[in-house]
Amino acid sequence: MFLDVDGTLVPGTTSSAHIADFLGHFETLTAAEEAYALGKMSNQEVSVIDARGWAGVDEDVVHQWLHGLPLVAGIAETVAWCARRELVPVLATLAWEPVGRFLADRFRVGSFCGPRLEVVRGRYTGRVLYHFDEYDKRDHCVAEADRLGVPLSACVAVGDSRSDLPLFEEVGYSIAFNGTPEARRAATAAVDGDDLRAVLPLLERWLTSPSGR
Repeated sequence: MFLDVDGTLVPGTTSSAHIADFLGHFETLTAAEEAYALGKMSNQEVSVIDARGWAGVDEDVVHQWLHGLPLVAGIAETVAWCARRELVPVLATLAWEPVGRFLADRFRVGSFCGPRLEVVRGRYTGRVLYHFDEYDKRDHCVAEADRLGVPLSACVAVGDSRSDLPLFEEVGYSIAFNGTPEARRAATAAVDGDDLRAVLPLLERWLTSPSGR
């Protein structure tokens, strides 16, 4: 199961905005993220703008800020539910690599993806080392499914917005969780809520249906 982060596991904001609030460029970043959501700016352009604000900041400081990242309820319970049903959770996200690593460690998710910032002697330089957009996210998930020996028709993706659309087209089942109108139209099913466990009845129905896994 591919799980998006920003807007899905992180409700009402993004992990980048959370960190940008500490860094002092929150308004600049949120304007750029809104432009991305409207298709007026690429993820690469947003990443460059955001990365500049990280210059000189220690990796350990950012890690401490992530402990206060707002998260939707029910993540651990949903991951455990998936494990009992042999659904392997994967974080499929455009969030920065420190965010994916933090969440993967916290919830014991085996794999994650995302763009990377350059680090020299434990401090961020303000430059993007590796860009990652919605198509890279899709390709990562396709490769991860292949590595696990699972056909894409037996995979499910949970997301909420533009960055999830290419992946929604590839998997056998997709859920727009608190999704934008565009994500809802692209997804197989949609559900809203303040707890990730709201997706479980949909997943159960998919798993037990004749056309499911």
